[in-house]
Amino acid sequence: MEEAGRERDRAAVAAEDLGVSTKDTAVVNTKPAKRYPLALWIAILGLIMLVGVYIFSLSLKQNGMLFGLMQTNLIEKEREKPCHDPSIPDTEIPYLHYPMPNTYDRKECACTGVRFFAILSMQRSGSGWVETLLNSHPNISSNGEIFSVKDRRSNITAITKTLDKLYNLDWYSSAAKNECTAAVGLKWMLNQGLMKHHQEIVEYFNRRGVSAIFLLRRNLLRRYVSILANAHDSAMKQLNGTHKAHVHSKHEAEILAQYKPTIDKKTLITELKRSDKLASDALVNFKNTRHVVLYYEDVVSNRTMLMDVLDFLRVPKRKLSSRHVKIHTKRLCDHIDNWADVNNFLKGTRFESFLNGSRR
Repeated sequence: MEEAGRERDRAAVAAEDLGVSTKDTAVVNTKPAKRYPLALWIAILGLIMLVGVYIFSLSLKQNGMLFGLMQTNLIEKEREKPCHDPSIPDTEIPYLHYPMPNTYDRKECACTGVRFFAILSMQRSGSGWVETLLNSHPNISSNGEIFSVKDRRSNITAITKTLDKLYNLDWYSSAAKNECTAAVGLKWMLNQGLMKHHQEIVEYFNRRGVSAIFLLRRNLLRRYVSILANAHDSAMKQLNGTHKAHVHSKHEAEILAQYKPTIDKKTLITELKRSDKLASDALVNFKNTRHVVLYYEDVVSNRTMLMDVLDFLRVPKRKLSSRHVKIHTKRLCDHIDNWADVNNFLKGTRFESFLNGSRR
């Protein structure tokens, strides 16, 4: 009996202790959770952002250093070549080349540096005339409209293969100076695959150090007259049954100039807009290449502008000559059959300035 009483007392004490513990726990659990102030969270977030920006800046700096090292390595490799001239500035090294043709030996001119260029233009913009002027220089070889042949511009692979052959001095044409060429290039119309593959061609120009010479025409109406007249002669062959896009005598020029096209007003604005946009797009697409922009009218009125081109190509200055004779030399009104209609139609448009005969 006495033992049973002790067990009951122990049970009662345990129950009492459990009740106290439960109450304490309940008291603890009813206390609100500790919260961090909003300002502290903002500070932590700001710190994380600062660390991220710092890491990103380090990455950019490292990439810039790597690009700088790549350029430095390129320049150093060029300096190590036997033909390198130490007096050439570092900025000019990417544009100076020493080709090793597969078809002949450059002999004593092996260490004559060669500049790569391309005359970018549109048909009937004076590019043929300017090219003959440049080719009269003993150290310049411009090889004509290579990409007038469709197979050579069928895709970017065909284009780059053709350019590689040209710039390696393995392209044969009547303009080739072979051994002592100091500047080699071509005449490339904007509609001969140039604009279609402009991204890849810009990358090629920058990678190979090709300089672009834009030759455009300010007066697009005069250019259109020349296009129509050339198309007429292509069909009629007015010079003894042969078609000539360019003439070498005043007599031949006078015969071709007798044709006065009748311009369709319905398509005139569309044609002028198309030509204007094509030239504008080309200038935008190739703005990140080494280039110079010439206008035909400016070269006609000031032939010394071509001396700037020789400077651009880093070849010695000398007098340039061409046998080309200008065909349409009169006022614009004398070369258009329905001049009155065209004149009235363009007045008040953004092309009204083309009616001014002073723009040749």
